[in-house]
Amino acid sequence: MLVELSIENLGIIESSRLTFDSGFTAFTGETGAGKTMLVEAIGLVVGQRADVSVIRDGAEEARVEARFVTSGPDGDVETVLCRVLHREGRSRAYINDRMATVATLAEVGQSLVDIHGQHAHQRLMSASVQRDSLDAFGKVDTSALREAREAVTQIDANLAALGGDEKSRVREIDLLSFQCEEIENAGLSRPDEDQALSREEDELGDVVRHQEALLKVSALLSDDGNAVDLLGQVSRSLSPISSMREIRERVENLLAELNDISHTVRGAAENSEENPERLEEIRLRRQALRDLVRKYGDTIADVMAFGAEARTRLNELLSYSERVQELESSRANALKVLHSRQLEVGRQRRKTAPGLAAAVEKRLRLLALPHATIQVAVGDEGSDPSGEAVSFMLAANPGSAPMPITKVASGGELARVMLALRLVLTTDPATMVFDEVDAGIGGAAAVAVAQALRELGTDHQVFAVTHLAQVAASAHSHIVVSKSVKSGKTYGRATKVLQEDRVGEIARMLSGGIADESALTHAQEILNTLGAPISRGKKAR
Repeated sequence: MLVELSIENLGIIESSRLTFDSGFTAFTGETGAGKTMLVEAIGLVVGQRADVSVIRDGAEEARVEARFVTSGPDGDVETVLCRVLHREGRSRAYINDRMATVATLAEVGQSLVDIHGQHAHQRLMSASVQRDSLDAFGKVDTSALREAREAVTQIDANLAALGGDEKSRVREIDLLSFQCEEIENAGLSRPDEDQALSREEDELGDVVRHQEALLKVSALLSDDGNAVDLLGQVSRSLSPISSMREIRERVENLLAELNDISHTVRGAAENSEENPERLEEIRLRRQALRDLVRKYGDTIADVMAFGAEARTRLNELLSYSERVQELESSRANALKVLHSRQLEVGRQRRKTAPGLAAAVEKRLRLLALPHATIQVAVGDEGSDPSGEAVSFMLAANPGSAPMPITKVASGGELARVMLALRLVLTTDPATMVFDEVDAGIGGAAAVAVAQALRELGTDHQVFAVTHLAQVAASAHSHIVVSKSVKSGKTYGRATKVLQEDRVGEIARMLSGGIADESALTHAQEILNTLGAPISRGKKAR
């Protein structure tokens, strides 16, 4: 349920913070005081479309926050939603202080609040809403039907992917055959082949330069007067000095190491041979690899992956007839399953329809439509086996033939049909908001709508904007919206009123603002009859 609502700079409301109880809460106030802004605020915070025109004059942005508490398996769960509108058109959304998209906010909000704003009962005109209402009433399980439809859709997609047009299929086979042959003939076996060939090409390309360098190193080490010869002279000079024996041994070790290095370097130089044939082979191979990469991917690994995918696709096309036969057989079976699921759902819908019609009709009789007749028409089994075409039919007056409510229902009648439907279904979400559900009615109809809203508040949290004293008196809680002018600016204020203050507000509603003694007495009588002292219904879920 909605437990707290904070509003800043929305319409004429500069700042307001309200706390709410369970049960039925009425929003009342003079015309233009901002009652509808409360509904607008709730709508914004649960992701409804935003219009920057609702931002208060002189403010750059409007902000609405709402705190909901719902019952979970581990206790109560608190959810805080926030919506910020900026005058430049930007809209920001937050869920539990974390940034979110408006779409995500709407998804969460849909599970928390059901809003019937001005003319929102027109939603009942939608065939899908009528069908969903029928399914909810009869607990019609459509999951197996959805799965059967998805199975057929997937098979159709697989058939389409095979290539149903023979000429297109032949062209694709020719292209794939060429691509597979080109890649497979390249004999790709390692994704790093080009890097390895590059290193070998560098080595072969520099063989002459390497040979010259090795011969120069050998000469510097072992030619007359170079390193080996000089170390030999050092060793011989140290020979007669007995105290330098250890140094002389170290010099001789160096001399032996240099001799070994000299022989190794000279051998490497003498064994280095140019190999132009191998060098040309490497260059041709690298060019072939570059051509493949240019056609089929950014790397050799990409080319190898493309080749594997192309081969798989080619095999599918080459086995087209067998695969088509297999898929068509699967499709025939899937269609049988789908038809069976359609018939089952259609049977449940047609069985449920009279019960829903009777339940709504019964409620309408209590909502001052004593002669209303309701029928719930479901599509013919032959042309609509699953009964997708659901239509609510209404005859509001005796002797009238039932016709689709889209054609015959007035605004007041539609609002009462929607309210009757809600009373019949009484499903989640736990919080329901009605704006002008009592439009166009009065007298006995007003009392009936008032009692219906109060009843709905026994197991839901219900908010309703109303101009009718009977509806306001039936509420468990009452919030009055007023306005005042200060320094040339209009300010709206929402206040929760207690029982004694409710008498004055209901008297104002009865007398058009003249709360005289007779109006106050009448207001107290209405409160005693329809509302009694403030009480609480069952806790909204």
